[in-house]
Amino acid sequence: MQFHHHGYVSGDPRIKPAAGVGLNRPEELPDEVDVLIVGTGPAGMLAAAQLAQFPNITTRIVERRPGRLAIGQADGIQARSVETFQAFGFAERIIAEAYRITEMAFWKPDPANHANIVRAARAVDDEMGISEFPHLIVNQARVLDYFAECMANAPTRMKPDYGYDFQGLEVASDGEYPVTVRLLRTAGPDEGHERVVRAKYVIGADGARSKVRQSIGCTLAGDQANHAWGVMDVLAVTDFPDIRTKCAIQGAEGSILLIPREGGHLFRMYVDLGEVDPASHHAVRNTSIEQIIAKANAIIHPYTLEVRNVAWSSVYEVGHRLTDRFDDVLPEDRGTRTPRVFITGDACHTHSAKAGQGMNVSMQDGFNIAWKLGHVLEGRSPEGLLSTYSEERQVVARNLIDFDKEWSSMMAKKPEEFDDPSELEDFYVRTAEFPAGFMTQYAPSLVMGTDAHQDLATGFPVGKRFKSAQVVRVCDTNPMHLGHHATADGRWRIYAFADAALPGTGSATDKFAEWLANSADSPLAATPSDADPDAWFDAKVIYQQDHPSIDINAVPSVFKPSVGPFKLTDYEKVYGVDPKADIFDERGLDRGGVVVVVRPDQYVANVLPLTATAELGAFFAPLLAGRHLPVS
Repeated sequence: MQFHHHGYVSGDPRIKPAAGVGLNRPEELPDEVDVLIVGTGPAGMLAAAQLAQFPNITTRIVERRPGRLAIGQADGIQARSVETFQAFGFAERIIAEAYRITEMAFWKPDPANHANIVRAARAVDDEMGISEFPHLIVNQARVLDYFAECMANAPTRMKPDYGYDFQGLEVASDGEYPVTVRLLRTAGPDEGHERVVRAKYVIGADGARSKVRQSIGCTLAGDQANHAWGVMDVLAVTDFPDIRTKCAIQGAEGSILLIPREGGHLFRMYVDLGEVDPASHHAVRNTSIEQIIAKANAIIHPYTLEVRNVAWSSVYEVGHRLTDRFDDVLPEDRGTRTPRVFITGDACHTHSAKAGQGMNVSMQDGFNIAWKLGHVLEGRSPEGLLSTYSEERQVVARNLIDFDKEWSSMMAKKPEEFDDPSELEDFYVRTAEFPAGFMTQYAPSLVMGTDAHQDLATGFPVGKRFKSAQVVRVCDTNPMHLGHHATADGRWRIYAFADAALPGTGSATDKFAEWLANSADSPLAATPSDADPDAWFDAKVIYQQDHPSIDINAVPSVFKPSVGPFKLTDYEKVYGVDPKADIFDERGLDRGGVVVVVRPDQYVANVLPLTATAELGAFFAPLLAGRHLPVS
């Protein structure tokens, strides 16, 4: 965490100075905004927290509820999401209060007596060590609270505008604020009154019954629900020995997915209610909590469950549906105009809750579109950047639904229907990387390079998230994860993994640094003259030597930028290897020198040799077209 570069101030360093539109932010919802976000779910709140970091962009987020969410339905936090929380500054705090999943137990009918269940296997949750962060369980409401804190502490001082229900929108072909949005006041002294807000862009994060989706003519298509589950968050007394361990339970009377919750006592059960008769008109939704508890007791026999308190319960039918597009541009209009309205999360993809994917994938939707809107509205990138949102995220959603169909169908199977008794646990271990959020790999596009030089950095696959690794910071000798220094501030990261020479020797790294700092073709040349030199691009260098061998004064100045009004030197961008875990070995980095380019949402956008400066400049050129020209 860096602060004091604007002068010494005693206080919480997480609270950034108000700036731009945050200096005189009106309490009332303005008539005109740059971005209007509809819905304060995970996708909407992350998008708002990201856009709140752009001081001169007016973003407002509206919600039909009168206040914060008290109890959320989602609770599974995959490691990829915790990586994202690290970028927003609250990973450590949410880990401290969450339940941590380290193993999953698999229970099946006792071969000697099928009426009883026995523990058949255990599986380590992250056997391959795919992330340094854990798999967590914590209520969605707390996740939203943390994002609300990020928004409030950001330069724009953003906070949700509660009590506004989205009614509809219209998109004009021109004008500075072409999207006209109708809202209905649902709380406050003017309850029942309609309000009109005009926006440059709208993000619909308003759930599976999204009105924003309907307003742009999108529909969810896919499989109808054919299996029902009762879900309950309860406080109970039981003799089931794994009540504080995540479990897949397959009994003679059905299946249960058991998820322990944060706090040491609460737990969630997804209880199998069986096949749904299409002619029943959703009668299963009338299943009472008493019936769900009775079914759970039948499944876990010979153990018993005495429920003392029900925090929340519901019945849902599993369906898998996806929209054909994630924005308002019709297929026949692609390439003729850029989108103005976007949908995220459950508004564009629905699936079962048992793989813990809904909130996690939704947040990455919000992260993806938010930084792109920030760059376009600030004039960093052309509007064409916005078309990549639907292109990238629709593929992810399709892969998610395909995975969830297989997982949910396996969870619904009877034990005798499996060809192999260990099939369920084998699938869980074999596919661990997908639900953890690490199989996403974006295709080449305006914002993503190719894998032409992938052999130079095999551990940083182009298109996949940047997997952090241990390094040692030279200036203060602190060991740390390289990726943990990358905050959700809207900047691109340029990591220069040095050749074998030390700094100041005229090496390939020194020559790359000279080009990066002074060439008109360098992406850094786009940075506004009145901003810090690292305001748009955060360039770091990692040398192959350990930290005592590196002379900080010999390191090129582009990796030690002068920042703030006092032009203080930032020494925290220079690293050496950790002898206990050499990042060059661990990530398959070519020791001739490699540049790894990482997007603001933590995905590797390009891998190039240090000498390929022309190629690096060419990659960024279309992304910086029209720079310094904010769009109308």
